[in-house]
Amino acid sequence: MDKTNTRVVLGPGESPDIRDILRRGFAQYGLTDKIDPFALQKLDCYCQMLLEKNQVMNLTAIREPENVARLHFLDCAALLQFCDFQGKTLIDVGTGAGFPGMVLNMLVPSLEVTLLDSLNKRLDWLLECCGFLSLQGVATLHARAEEQALRKGFRDSFDFATARAVADLQTLCELCLPFVRVGGQFLAMKSTDSGPELDRAAHALKLLGGRVRAVHDYPIPDTDITHRLIVIEKVAPTQKGYPRRWAKIQKEPL
Repeated sequence: MDKTNTRVVLGPGESPDIRDILRRGFAQYGLTDKIDPFALQKLDCYCQMLLEKNQVMNLTAIREPENVARLHFLDCAALLQFCDFQGKTLIDVGTGAGFPGMVLNMLVPSLEVTLLDSLNKRLDWLLECCGFLSLQGVATLHARAEEQALRKGFRDSFDFATARAVADLQTLCELCLPFVRVGGQFLAMKSTDSGPELDRAAHALKLLGGRVRAVHDYPIPDTDITHRLIVIEKVAPTQKGYPRRWAKIQKEPL
């Protein structure tokens, strides 16, 4: 192990079952040879840090290590089946506890990730995690997406934007697509019943410069759960004036 990874050391309370779950899941996804060799160690430590912090901060409703591995980590890792993140840039809008941005960086360290969230205490904790795990290429940004997307250096700038959120796709498109460069992709992580959302978002996609490139349904290994990734390609710059103010977005969806 090189020096940059020497802090990823497990002690009392280590959970080897997490690594077994992840190994099986990566194998089922066909990712075994595509992820960083230190990813398992980092994800195991991240799981322990998440559940410990979750006792004093609301980060996740999932409280069992095995389910964190399956329903958070493997859910995020599924994106590697459909996208090449090597050497790319990604902004994770509404990152929360760091999903999927933190996980993707651990799996593909050459991916430069910006974790955007409106709650600063979550970002402070994520920075602590980055330091402990010696992660490179991860930045945090305390901001509202609809305001930050108007700023030079962020608008039309990223290879990927991600959102793993419960907001309607119309809203997510307006918040996320302005960050993506032409030729890049917005990756919306949704449930398999999101078909009506996608239909409602047709006007927003056209207006914001997006086009649906693919819809992938994927089973999460060792569960009976199937999730959906909607890949939206940025085909034209987002028109001036978008995203609008949050009150307008809520009141008058595109």
